[in-house]
Amino acid sequence: MTHHDQDGVAIAAVEKLVQKANAAQAGLLGFSQQDVNRVCERMARLGFESANKLAIMAVEETGIGIVRDKVVKNEFATRTVWNHIKNLRTVGFIADDPARRVSEIAVPLGVIAGLLPTTNPTSTAMFKALIAVKSRNSIVFSPHPRAARCSMEAARIMNAAAVEAGAPDGLVSCLETVTMEATDALIHHKLVAAILATGGTAMVRAAYSSGKPAFGVGPGNVPAFIERTANVSQAVADILASKTFDNGTICASEQAIVTESAIEDEALGELEAQGAYLCDAQEQAALESVVIRPGGGVNPDVVGKSAPYIASLAGIRVPKGVRTLLVRYTGVGPEYPLSAEKLCPVLAFYVEKNWED
Repeated sequence: MTHHDQDGVAIAAVEKLVQKANAAQAGLLGFSQQDVNRVCERMARLGFESANKLAIMAVEETGIGIVRDKVVKNEFATRTVWNHIKNLRTVGFIADDPARRVSEIAVPLGVIAGLLPTTNPTSTAMFKALIAVKSRNSIVFSPHPRAARCSMEAARIMNAAAVEAGAPDGLVSCLETVTMEATDALIHHKLVAAILATGGTAMVRAAYSSGKPAFGVGPGNVPAFIERTANVSQAVADILASKTFDNGTICASEQAIVTESAIEDEALGELEAQGAYLCDAQEQAALESVVIRPGGGVNPDVVGKSAPYIASLAGIRVPKGVRTLLVRYTGVGPEYPLSAEKLCPVLAFYVEKNWED
């Protein structure tokens, strides 16, 4: 099959899935709040029960992250998310203010397009499916090409759970053939009412420029400041636990540590004691060339990989037990490549005189 033929098949599949999702969403319009909650509760339960299976699938397919941490993500995206939203009223009158003569009525949007990342392919699918159906919408996913199989399985599980609870088939679906043209056709489809986009800068920009309401989650670049009165040991433990969770694939995980000169030695001592390896100048240059591509952006080959694996790619020999690679910087921007977002356990380290600086 040529690339052109593949695009044609994918675009035809988009049309079929969106039409089915539109019909399924229409079938939700008569559902009461109790009906909606019953469906979502079953989705959350079956998704939670599938957390381990989906975590294994995601790591095997993408080569990214850690199974036990993806299990936590999947459990959070189902049970915890459901416990947070289950009491929200999303059907009919949800608020009434007679004094102001204002009533609020919950009205579904229709078909949602869900764009999924390779870093969190199953947890993102499940929580987006839950919030879509809770608000009486259907959702069609476009997965990342490197995570298509596990994303499809997450969508299948959520749809099957909804059907078991009495919802129309087709509320949750996923593209099987993933191409840029298919994703473009999905987000611009006349029946798609809104977009939930999680991924890289290009994907989020495409969603925002589609002319439809879009909620995007793109790259992050989070610094953590250790102030002189902090419990330094605890601060370092918390930062490293966060940074190494699923090998640094969460966009909210720390990318740099900033501390004050008064506690510089204590901070570095704690970092090294707790598994951080401070690179020398030569090692730093090698690490920069491996982690960041020449034109900018993280190298996909290091995303979600362990610190020892990344060190070996850069030709750096690290002691056993190293959890994070650390580089000292004095500035940010293109001249300091590792000051950018790094979806892996690599941290920049900065020292300032005080918090004002």
